[in-house]
Amino acid sequence: MKPVSLLCGFCLSLVTLWAEAGPKIEHWVAPSGARVFFVENHALPILDVQVDFEAGSAYEKPEKAGLASLTHQLLDLGAKGMDETQIASRLADLGAKLGGAAETDRASLALRTLSAADKRDPALDILRSVLVGPQFPADVFARERARTLAGLKEALTRPETIAGRAFWAAMYGGHAYGQKSTPESLSALTRDDLALFYRTHYTAQRASVAMVGDLSRAEAEKIAQRLTAGLPVGSGAPGPREPALPEAAEQRIPHPAAQAHLMLGLPAIKRGDPDFFPLLVGNYSLGGGGFVSRLMKEVRDKRGFAYSVHSYFQPMAQLGPFQVSLQTKKAQADDALKVAREVLAGFLAEGPTESELGDAKQNLVGSFPLRLDSNKKILDNLSLIGFYGLPLDYLDRYAENVEKVTATDIKSAFSRHVKPAHLVTVIVGGAE
Repeated sequence: MKPVSLLCGFCLSLVTLWAEAGPKIEHWVAPSGARVFFVENHALPILDVQVDFEAGSAYEKPEKAGLASLTHQLLDLGAKGMDETQIASRLADLGAKLGGAAETDRASLALRTLSAADKRDPALDILRSVLVGPQFPADVFARERARTLAGLKEALTRPETIAGRAFWAAMYGGHAYGQKSTPESLSALTRDDLALFYRTHYTAQRASVAMVGDLSRAEAEKIAQRLTAGLPVGSGAPGPREPALPEAAEQRIPHPAAQAHLMLGLPAIKRGDPDFFPLLVGNYSLGGGGFVSRLMKEVRDKRGFAYSVHSYFQPMAQLGPFQVSLQTKKAQADDALKVAREVLAGFLAEGPTESELGDAKQNLVGSFPLRLDSNKKILDNLSLIGFYGLPLDYLDRYAENVEKVTATDIKSAFSRHVKPAHLVTVIVGGAE
């Protein structure tokens, strides 16, 4: 074997062993009050940083729906004396990339930069400016609100958007998780709304900083404090309350699309729930395992009702959804829905077979190293652990927690979290 091949094989083995064991996570609270989570990794001359805030759409008032996303959108479009063009140009010159997203529970800003000080420090200065000094320029606000409004109006013509919005509204009713932006709520937003939302929710006390890469613990401590020391002060608004479970219901929405979009589910699980691993393993057999799952075999393989059908659990700060989704021809929507419901009912009654249980464990454990084979993937897991307060040994014990799940555990967990009396169904574009 050639030396290069030997070296590549050795490096791959190291990555696999590290991923199986889980990276070493260090944690502390910065003087600013921000929680910090750090993984030191000198394999590549790269630093990845992500700062998460309790500033997702769940913290909006109903009449201000869309505010969290628009606030996040404008953070890097003018900050600390730099306009959006200057920010983008400086990042490009440094070979750095700034990203992030506004979700339901959290809003995040993420930076990838080379770890050499002459590249890293200027890139971190830009991130700090965006974090602590957004300007929300009036002309940029007007432009981005108009752009967002146009995008929303276009999206509201698509059956998948209509189905998703109706489904979340049916599951959560008046709860914050069920509210979505509308043309009216977006049109009513002002620049002052964005500035107030930023001051209220983008505080150090509500921040979680995740760092992965080529730097020392001492350097990481300085960077975390530097990034968060200038953030607004305060504890911000409280998070959303726990949602009430809906009554079982079915909603049909006409649409001219050729395919019907079907969703059924309910609020099911919070982050950190001890039933997470039984539900994860069980769902692989039900609808999360692709072509080996029961839903795929019954709905697609045996009957040809859909190209794809899947189920998943989405844990959140409060009860996140369990969902079954598929698309099918309008004429066979009712038949496809009937089969999906029968498969779910059968799984709730019987749980997985021993063969299904073994296959699920083998796949989940065997594929786990692929979830940690890059800095970015480690960062994603680290930010999740930090923001939701998961145990620091979550990654270390992942395989162990999967392996110890029994068929009885799965059946019991599903009975606690997936109750037919609370399943809601939404069909967009079904048979007329």
